[in-house]
Parts: sequence; C-alpha cells; structure tokens
Amino acid sequence: MTLSGQRQYVLAVIEHATRRIRILGTTAHPTASWVAQAARNLITDLEDAGSPIRYLIHDRDGKFCAAFDEVLTEAGIQVVLTGVRSPRMNAVMERWVSTCRRELLDRMLIGNQAHLLHSLREFEAHHNLHRPHRSLDQGAPLHAVPEPITGRADIVDLRRRDRLGGILHEYERAA
Repeated sequence: MTLSGQRQYVLAVIEHATRRIRILGTTAHPTASWVAQAARNLITDLEDAGSPIRYLIHDRDGKFCAAFDEVLTEAGIQVVLTGVRSPRMNAVMERWVSTCRRELLDRMLIGNQAHLLHSLREFEAHHNLHRPHRSLDQGAPLHAVPEPITGRADIVDLRRRDRLGGILHEYERAA
C-alpha cells in the first residue's frame, strides 16, 4: 500500500536455476491487457538476452488471464499452473516475495507507484548482482563467486555501498 492507501500489484518472475529476478511492472489495476503486455515484454527481454525458457509456473490467480497464457504459448513456453492452495509448488518465487517484503517493503514507506517501481528496481539490481544465495554457493545470480580468502595476505579492505538510503548494503573488495 502507498501512503495514500492505494494498493499496488507487482508482477515479477524468477529463473529457478540462476535465481535471477525480473520485475515486470507495477500497477494499481492489473487488467488482462496489462498482464498480457507484461508477458510480451518478458519474451522480448528474454530473446534479447539470449536466455530461452521452456516453462513458466504461475498460480491460479484470476489476474493471469487466457491472453497471458496465450502470449507465452505462442512463444513456445509451456505454462504450468500450481495446484490449488499449494504454495510449495512455486517455493522459489514465494521465498523471493517474502525476502522482498522483509528486506525492503517492511522497512520503508511507499509514496506512489513511481517510488515503488524505483525501489523494486534497486532491489532487483541488489538481488541479481550482490545478494549472496545459498543455492549458488554464496554467489549472486549475475556475479561470479569470489575466490575464497585462504590466508592473512588475502585479507583486503572492504568498501560498503548503501542503496535506498541505507536499507540495502553492498560490500566489495577495495581495489
């Protein structure tokens, strides 16, 4: 919810193997045409990145209309619906939603849709480039795992970069 009390809906997808997140958009009124256009944008982004997908898992929410599934099917993507009341069927995405809420949305007041989208884009960049993931051996989806520190000579200075006014912290080795 924004400060004015308006509910915002976020459409995001995650690649299971790499844990890369993509924020597709936010809206106060998720219509069938908006969701279908978001699917078209996703397909274009995936083609540009050379990252083909074979399956897309989504729940049975009414916001995922037939046009959404049709756009994906035309692109050769098989749509898999989760079972009724079965959040574990899409546990990777459910985990990201809880992480986003806990690490970002619960710590800030959202002014409007533009502010929400900006904050989510910053969190997307943080998640994909800096946030360590257990399933990736403490690496980030778009960043290689650094070499382990084996001795005192390898200990280097670290620099901290804050995002979103200090809500998110990123650390990197100083050059």
